[in-house]
Parts: sequence; structure tokens; C-alpha cells
Amino acid sequence: MTMRDTDRRGEHGRGSTDGEGAVEMLLQPQERDLGGFSVRRLLPSAKRTMVGPWIFFDHIGPADFPPGEGITVRPHPHINLATVTYLFEGEILHPDSLGSLQPIVPGDINLMVAGRGIVHSERERPEVTGTAHRLHGLQLWLALPEADEETEPAFHHYPGSDIPMCTVDGVPLRVMMGSAFGLTSPVRTFADTLYVEAHLKAGQCLALPEAPERALYVVSGALRLGGRPLPEHSMAILSPTASVAMEADSDSRVALIGGEPLGKRFIDWNFVSSRKERIDQARADWRAKRYPLVPGDEKEFIPLPD
Repeated sequence: MTMRDTDRRGEHGRGSTDGEGAVEMLLQPQERDLGGFSVRRLLPSAKRTMVGPWIFFDHIGPADFPPGEGITVRPHPHINLATVTYLFEGEILHPDSLGSLQPIVPGDINLMVAGRGIVHSERERPEVTGTAHRLHGLQLWLALPEADEETEPAFHHYPGSDIPMCTVDGVPLRVMMGSAFGLTSPVRTFADTLYVEAHLKAGQCLALPEAPERALYVVSGALRLGGRPLPEHSMAILSPTASVAMEADSDSRVALIGGEPLGKRFIDWNFVSSRKERIDQARADWRAKRYPLVPGDEKEFIPLPD
């Protein structure tokens, strides 16, 4: 997915402590139109740029497409980051400049490591666009540690059957990345990273694993944290020291993200880096068409925003 050039930078700071010490701040999404469908963007925001290594958080849809229409994100570049795509409904076809061609379906995780530079597009197979269909999911970006920013680009696909799951206090959950609840995900990480999905019935509670930085996003439903209500589509930035449990006011689906902070990052369009001059170079390279092409998707591209 792409990021609009106007969404470049925010301040990474802490807000006032509230919610009985559990919630530092509450983020509301910014609606973005990506052409034919909308996303809710939580990170980066004016209040908070990153949570641990996570620097980008988009909730895609739900978007309903009639026959003949669907997602068509033209080829575009990334550097010094990794994208993490996870769907609740629908399918996305991932082609990239490494020659990857991978459909992602609900439950799978696509991890694309941009490193020193990669180009990809997001399409749908004719079998999908030929019928009415829905697309719904999350797409996140991880900033890479400085030592790994210029790593070789790579693509990893993890089928849903490889993602560990368990039930804790009656709550089914999946450990998407990192380690929590006695489980460890096979998804590659570069820093201390946490990503957990849970489904709670109304009235259920779940104690959250600790991490240096954490945020809880309500995909659907409504929760309480430390006595503070968390409405649907809000993201709570959590205190790093608070032992906290969430309680569901209604049937809810949530995503917990977190991990170790990596320090300041610059973000400009689809580029993330610890060095502003590296982003300037990436922009110049895209303008000059020095990036590799996506096999089978060579004719179109997204122009560099002014």
C-alpha cells in the first residue's frame, strides 16, 4: 500500500497518563481514500509516530466491490522498512521486483522486507474481480533497525496454518509476530516485535503481555482498559509499565502491537529511514526510474508526489 506525501511526519512523544495508568493516549483514525476504497490510518499521526518498531498502521475497508472492480495499486517503491499484510476477508495478489507472485488470503501473513529497495504492486486475480467481493484487513509497516536498513530485499509468505494460536481464559488468539502467551511466531523479525490478534466475547477479559511500547487497536466491538472505554476503530497507546487487562463490552476483535523503540525515523511517501539524505536519494532514484521493474507489471507505476 502507499502513503500520501502529506502524511510525512509526526512527533514521537508521550501524552498524559490516564485510564488509571493504563492508557497514555487514545488515537482516532484518519480516513484516507486510496481510489475505490478507503482506509483508516492510525500511525503515523500528529500525536504519535511510532509504537516500538511499528511506524504505519492502516485498517483497510471493509470495502465491497462489484464484479469487474477491485484493488489496483500500481507499482511503487519502498526502502528501509518491512510491510506486514494480514486479511480478514478477501484476497490480494502480491507481485514484486524480486519476481514474487503470491495471493494472500485470510489468516496468512505476507512479510515484504524492502531493505535497500523493492518495488511491488497490489492487484487481484481475475477470478476474484470477476465476482462481487469484499476486502478487509490490516497493513502495517515496520521500521528496520539501522544495521538492517540496507539489507537485501526479501519476500516471505506464511500460511495461516503456520501462525501459532491458543486460547487464554476462554479468549482465542494468534501470535502473529514475536513471542507472547507462551507461543513464538515463525514470522521473521529484526527487532523485539509484538503483534497479537484476539477475539473476545462480551464480558471476557484478557491480560495483555508486556513490551517496552504497546498499542491496542479495536478492529471491531468495544473494550475497556483500566476503566477507560475504547470504542471501535480507536487505538490506545499503553503505558509500558502498567499490568493491564482488557475487558470486552461487546464481541470484539483486537490487534495488539508493540516492541522496542528504534529511535527517530523519517517518513516520506513510501520511504522510511533513519537518514533524511537516504530518503532524498530514494526519491531521486524513483524519479530517474533506477528501481527494478515488477515482472508482468512493467507498464504502470505511481509517479513520485511533488
